[in-house]
Amino acid sequence: MQITLPMVSAIARSPQLWPTAARAYRSFVPARWWSRRPFLPVPDRAWMHFRLETAYGGDGTPSATAGEELVTYLEWLKRQRR
Repeated sequence: MQITLPMVSAIARSPQLWPTAARAYRSFVPARWWSRRPFLPVPDRAWMHFRLETAYGGDGTPSATAGEELVTYLEWLKRQRR
């Protein structure tokens, strides 16, 4: 998963979104993650590549505004859960 420093710092500056970010991340983790390598709760590489490619096009490299986009997405997600 390509998490960039701007993405991490954008979330770090928004503590009110930390629970929403944790729930969103957990939703990306495959079921029974502990039963297959790398034995860590990380999203499937192929699935994440597909998600990034559909979001950013080309090779799926996040844009320079990826941190802002992530915060916008998490704010939207938080509103939807109310």
